[in-house]
Amino acid sequence: MNPRAPEPGADRSADSYLPENGNGGYRVGHYDLELEYQVGPNRLAGQATISAVATHALSRFSLDLADLRVRRVLVDGRPAKFNHSNGKLRVRPARPVAAEAEFRVEVRYSGNPQPVSGRWGEIGWEELTDGALVASQPVGAPSWFPCNDHPSDKARYRVSFTTASPYSVRVTGNLVSARHRGSTTTWVYERPEPTASYLMSVQVGQYEDVELASGPVPQQASVPARLRDRFAVDFARHGQIMEALKRFFGPYPFAEYVVVVTDDELDEPIEAQGMSVFGANHVDGLRTHERLVAHELAHQWFGNSLTIADWKHIWLNEGFATYAEWLWSEASGGPSAESHARDWHARIAARPPDLRIADPGVARMFDEQVYKRGALTLHALRRELGDESFFALIRKWVAEHAHGTVTTGDFTALAAEHANRPLNDFFAVWLDSAELPPLPG
Repeated sequence: MNPRAPEPGADRSADSYLPENGNGGYRVGHYDLELEYQVGPNRLAGQATISAVATHALSRFSLDLADLRVRRVLVDGRPAKFNHSNGKLRVRPARPVAAEAEFRVEVRYSGNPQPVSGRWGEIGWEELTDGALVASQPVGAPSWFPCNDHPSDKARYRVSFTTASPYSVRVTGNLVSARHRGSTTTWVYERPEPTASYLMSVQVGQYEDVELASGPVPQQASVPARLRDRFAVDFARHGQIMEALKRFFGPYPFAEYVVVVTDDELDEPIEAQGMSVFGANHVDGLRTHERLVAHELAHQWFGNSLTIADWKHIWLNEGFATYAEWLWSEASGGPSAESHARDWHARIAARPPDLRIADPGVARMFDEQVYKRGALTLHALRRELGDESFFALIRKWVAEHAHGTVTTGDFTALAAEHANRPLNDFFAVWLDSAELPPLPG
């Protein structure tokens, strides 16, 4: 057994930063969520059916679920004893689950969903002025459904969501149906690719649908009517951004891409699987935030298709997405990636050397240096290998790990294999040292 693995049935994961999120003893294959939501009172009623496989014999197990009332739990159709406190739903099935056995858990629950409080603020289900959104990175998924909330346990999803008909509902996944019945509409989405719980999202609002770009990848947007004109300017080059990133990284990894613009302001855009969410403040008709459009789209490759196996590897998400900003700037006639790299190298060099991006620590997972120095590492690697070899490496990285989980060690090993020479010294100074090395060349 992996010495870092949690005990069978433990209500902790093996994550080095967030062990309280995620659980031991099983892996989820599929979530089926039947949800009904009332916007005005912010009232959610749900039934989650979770199909899983036991990695050990289980007399008990747990799920992550925040402050919603659990009414009933069934395991393989039989009522199970349960206890729900401190964000954990602890279940004791009527019959133990054998190792390697498939089992099914049904949880009926309801309440007023609220974001999860943590060191990064309020995360998860959030009420809007007229609607709701979900922004779950890194610990917010339990705010709206019971789950094994760790990025390494990727599963498939079906989500049925019923709410009042004036509202549009966007869920990460492919729209299967939208059925009107009386004053309500039931929207059904399926997410067929393995998906981390934090990358599942629901957006509820009074939106108008807009085509982002035509092409082999459907690109759609849902936008408040008052923002359509400004949105048309800010996202006018979205098709070009998509084509540029496909050239750099390889084929787009999902069947669709959806942008949602809320009628409220957001601190930062939000990525989900096959979806990005922007606030009204990110749409000004001046393309002020176009770099963020590229950044969030790049997360579909880095973070969503290739998902980190442990939160300490967060630079693999944010460094790549930040470097995508610089690549798009260069491709679209703006400042080159080299110019961005030199600018940020100078800025970071002026700060105390106090962060190693291969292991920034839980308190600094989302530190600006993780983003910018992560991008600097990739630019330095590009200078080390040359453009042809560097981009071939990135496309191979994306293709070999599509819809899987990855670590820093996976990337450095593939880079050395691709370069056909050891890169230990290079990665030691760029990833493992707090001192900022000079840019190569």
